Amino acid sequence: MDLTRANEYIEKFARLVEEKRSNPYEGELRVGVDLGTVNIVLSVVDSAGNPVAGALYPASVVKDGLVVDYVGAVRIVRNLKQGVESILGKRLMQAATAVPPGTVGGNAKAISNVVESSDMEVINVVDEPTAAAAVLNIMDGAVVDVGGGTTGISILRRGEVIYTADEPTGGTHMSLVVAGNYKISFEEAEVLKKDPNRQKEIFSIIRPVVEKMASIVKRHVTGYGVKNIYVVGGACCFEAFESVFVKEIGIPTVKPIKPLLVTPLGIALNCKK
Repeated sequence: MDLTRANEYIEKFARLVEEKRSNPYEGELRVGVDLGTVNIVLSVVDSAGNPVAGALYPASVVKDGLVVDYVGAVRIVRNLKQGVESILGKRLMQAATAVPPGTVGGNAKAISNVVESSDMEVINVVDEPTAAAAVLNIMDGAVVDVGGGTTGISILRRGEVIYTADEPTGGTHMSLVVAGNYKISFEEAEVLKKDPNRQKEIFSIIRPVVEKMASIVKRHVTGYGVKNIYVVGGACCFEAFESVFVKEIGIPTVKPIKPLLVTPLGIALNCKK
């Protein structure tokens, strides 16, 4: 469960996003578009998988894996694309995207359509926790992607995904609890939830939500001989998050650095036919 190399890799990408710059690259560029419930992230790696550039924009155009503001989603992705293209001095023509596990039919197509309406051909659609596993280089274990609206679970054995599931619980539910506790609006709760100076206080309030998530994950991994759990996604950023999983599930659980950026990077790595 040593994530040292993965953390270094993620940190390289995070710096590119924060500093709005690019790295030198070789070969063809591979692009990933992650349409999250709280953030939309565009990631670019080179043919060897090295981080090249990226951009992030807070958004609420997707709810529980469903595109609820198509026009807004297209506008944001197009703006992110144009911004990264200006940094690179190169047009981005193809991309991969991702959906929660089990997403089928029109829902998956809508997410692809957003990317294609932003002038990029979608050449692959991967499920979110499987994308994260590519970054963490996991061969065995369970990847739990805690997003804004849903929590996705992928179980891997010898590098192959043998089971996936998606449950309607995530950061949105945390914000609802925070809003109810402080009697504030959902939007105010979203801001408060992300305040690093009040993390311990907020986590004590949302802990029951995390315990419920852990019980759901336990139900899905039982019987598969899972020895390690890896949690990613923006909603698991709290310091004590993984300790709740260990207590509730009884399986060692780790979280990489910058968990919000893991899945977007994995999507770019899967930008291949």
